[in-house]
Amino acid sequence: PREEVAYVTCTYRETCIDQPDFLATIDLNPRSPYYCQVIHRLPMPNLKDELHSSGWSAGCACFDNVTTKRNKLILPCLISSRIYVVDVGSQCRAPKLCKMIEPVDVFWKCNKGYLNVPRSLPCGDILIANTGDPAGNAKGGFIVLDGETFELKGNWENECEAPPSGYDFCFQPRHNVLISSAGVVPKRAGRGFCPNDLKKGVYGRRLNVWNLSCRSLTQCFDLGEDSLPLSVKFLHNPEAAEGYVSCALSGVTYRFYKCEVSNWAVEEVIRIPAKDVTGWIMPKMPAFTVDLVISMDDRYLYLSNWLHGDIRQYELSKNCKPRLVGQVFVGGSILRGGPVTVCRDEELKCQPEPLVVKCKRVYGGPCKLQLSLDGKRLYVTNSFYSTWDKQFYPNMVREGSVMLQIDVDTEKGGLTVNKNFLVDFGKEPNGPCLAHEIHFACGDSTS
Repeated sequence: PREEVAYVTCTYRETCIDQPDFLATIDLNPRSPYYCQVIHRLPMPNLKDELHSSGWSAGCACFDNVTTKRNKLILPCLISSRIYVVDVGSQCRAPKLCKMIEPVDVFWKCNKGYLNVPRSLPCGDILIANTGDPAGNAKGGFIVLDGETFELKGNWENECEAPPSGYDFCFQPRHNVLISSAGVVPKRAGRGFCPNDLKKGVYGRRLNVWNLSCRSLTQCFDLGEDSLPLSVKFLHNPEAAEGYVSCALSGVTYRFYKCEVSNWAVEEVIRIPAKDVTGWIMPKMPAFTVDLVISMDDRYLYLSNWLHGDIRQYELSKNCKPRLVGQVFVGGSILRGGPVTVCRDEELKCQPEPLVVKCKRVYGGPCKLQLSLDGKRLYVTNSFYSTWDKQFYPNMVREGSVMLQIDVDTEKGGLTVNKNFLVDFGKEPNGPCLAHEIHFACGDSTS
């Protein structure tokens, strides 16, 4: 079915507004009088959590269980390390908080912190990736919640096998594999992006391959110094033994695939070149690709390029590298008339124009993506991480972030901004906020 309701995580951290983060419910039904409006807000009971990623208590991994429904949304907090469980099943248009796990429990039981991506395992339990330890040092791995009671079970990986950093993960049960990416040292990321941190091990470089049933680390790929692999996705075909990982700082997307009975390999398939610039923090601006989504038919791959400001659509093929078939700019740091001047660009002939939707100038760059099940509507928000938002896009923090809809040509390829759709988080009752993760009640291309 077409998506009619979206849940979006929103934070007030770093906005100078002393209000709790909240889960926004968005009306996506074009026939509704409340279309593309926030129809409900569920505030959290604490301040400065930084609601970031979200995920379902039961997803497609449990599709064979007829009693399984997407009725609980898991909200781990990137900064506080708190975990909220939200009931969206009782009233899908008015979610309510049903459980909260305090940071001290996560710290003491798991020695983990700075929680990020949650996904449901084939067994029904919930796995949450972490990016650090309680002190903010880099530490990868996962914690586990019981899929029914939502009690904290402990760490997932075997003792002494936690990678040096973590961020995102995906798994393919039929191949008994889980793939995880790296991240940033939390206490260094909290100070903002600093060029002096480059080549000092602050930004991750590893792609990790795990045995899903044994919970053991079997392979590690070094993707290059300061590559910063973030978003990682398998193809949707449950038999597929391949997927993609996007590296934020290098601008490279790798394909990973099974090459032997239990061995995996990686190959570079996309490289977005950096741009030579003046008026920016460095002389070269990298293609900061922060999110990656694959269409349900495994035909198209989408990348969000947060710093340059474009969303890219690639056609996938078994016989060749992904082919760029669609591109649209929805903000970014290289817009015409801004403080940054592009001196050399391998792709563009001129700097893109600013985007205005429904009389609102869109600041920030494309970050989190969510694709409709039919692949025809791509939704995007433009907040990455509040501290870095404030550093790179202060106007977006002051004016509030947005949620946009990109119309997709699923036949020939192509992206177009829908000028009739805008969720303006600058008009929130408590002041402008920053919106991040998107999920649909009926299911989407990442759950």
